[in-house]
Amino acid sequence: MKAKRGIGSAPVRGRRVLVRVDFNVPLDGRGGVADDRRIVEALPTLNHLRAAGARTILLTHLGRPGGVRDPRYSLRPVAHRLSAILGQPVPLADDAVGIQAIELSVRLGNGEFLLLENLRFHAGEETNDPGFAGQLSRLGELFVEEAFGTVHRAHASTVGIPQHLPSFAGLLVEREIRELSRLVDAPERPYAVVVGGAKVADKLPLLASLVGRADSLLIGGALAFPFLAAQGARLGATPIEPGLERAVDELLARAGSSRTQVVLPSDLVVERPAGEAPSVHPTDALPADAVARDIGPATREKFARALAGSKTVFWNGPLGLAEDPRFAGGTRDVIGQLAGIPGFHVAAGGDTARVAADLGVATVFQFISTGGGASLEFVEGAELPGLAVLPDA
Repeated sequence: MKAKRGIGSAPVRGRRVLVRVDFNVPLDGRGGVADDRRIVEALPTLNHLRAAGARTILLTHLGRPGGVRDPRYSLRPVAHRLSAILGQPVPLADDAVGIQAIELSVRLGNGEFLLLENLRFHAGEETNDPGFAGQLSRLGELFVEEAFGTVHRAHASTVGIPQHLPSFAGLLVEREIRELSRLVDAPERPYAVVVGGAKVADKLPLLASLVGRADSLLIGGALAFPFLAAQGARLGATPIEPGLERAVDELLARAGSSRTQVVLPSDLVVERPAGEAPSVHPTDALPADAVARDIGPATREKFARALAGSKTVFWNGPLGLAEDPRFAGGTRDVIGQLAGIPGFHVAAGGDTARVAADLGVATVFQFISTGGGASLEFVEGAELPGLAVLPDA
């Protein structure tokens, strides 16, 4: 993909700059920020704007309040954490638009920040209402897209505002485009893709797009179950997402006549209702009451062999129920094997980043994308609305 006009060329000194960030962070039971990684990812752009003398107005969503004001999704905890990280106060406007937001934005001094309340308190955000986008636009003079995780959505804050203001890519978005393009334009081969997790229907388009482009597709997690069922595996009581049989059959048929090898589990770690310790069974012989939770030791070795010699690896999703320590071994072991293989390794998606960090193996990846659906659609080759509206460099 072509590079986008970057923030380095934006004349920001003394000007009000609207920055779409992705501060959709998890909150803890006490109402604080439980994980501030998404805030930290935006710091290079925020520090650049502060040093350059911009008057920065931050826009983000939090959760799914459904277009109505809901105090559970207020950005107040985010404002507190951001203030601590930046070492200066970041006031929170009580609404994303309206008199107070206007007054606070015009009072900003050079190098100061303002955070607007949750964009999704307004239904017009997700419907890309032109009136709402126009109200947001009047708060600033320039726009910076820094929320890569939302650029696959045609929302008011991602595609509406750039219709009104000169627009630029933030440093994080610039890096996302640069690194993910290496997977799309001319990946160094052999090129292996590891895909796991759930949301099977959402990930089938990614797999289909990679047939003929990747040299191998390693499929684990719940994503593997409909593929195994299509090959006659007996998976006991394991839930299998319905309605995907035809798509799975077509994908396997296409892969069989292409350069792409599909690698599926041959054994699985299962959980049984009687409270027994997890056990390992071949994929064609799971007990009737067993629920598959992770790939087994033979599959881990099989995946490691498939990755050996690869020069480019794209990884999305855990290979098992990795949030449970009993079923994290498959993901941890295969990523551990990847650590010994030279090459360009990219992980994508919030779950993948969290699991890699929790398992202490995040350094295996040269780049961890901040986008979930956005990174998958980028690698598929789809046009992302929030990038399409930005001028090319």
